[in-house]
Amino acid sequence: MQTLPPITVTTLDSARLYALLGRLPASAFPEAEALEAELARAAVLEPQDMPPDVVTMRSTARFAMQPGGREFELTLCYPDELDGSPGKVSITAPVGSALLGLAVGQEIAWPAPGGQQITVRLMEVTWQPERAGFLRL
Repeated sequence: MQTLPPITVTTLDSARLYALLGRLPASAFPEAEALEAELARAAVLEPQDMPPDVVTMRSTARFAMQPGGREFELTLCYPDELDGSPGKVSITAPVGSALLGLAVGQEIAWPAPGGQQITVRLMEVTWQPERAGFLRL
């Protein structure tokens, strides 16, 4: 079994994600237990204390995904923020849940639909709301 990398989330993201988990039906988010386990083991910091190389909600990150080795640059969003525009991934998607809290250079194996697993390796956080000085409502 692979050792899980340490992850860090903001107090705001933690509270919002627990609330989201509480209201989503299981059929809408089959991997909810995996995200809940990640939140439970995460170090939790105030948004202003978040290191700049960690993926938070609404961060844009460049990462590689196995199998396949393809690279992507996507913004991690809440499900209601998906508007059909390219470049976004929901926290309820396997890759979205895998990215949350990772620091540059870390990788994590994550469950995917159909019993498969993906491995996500974070290469760069290209934008983070905490570092950009945005008030996240």
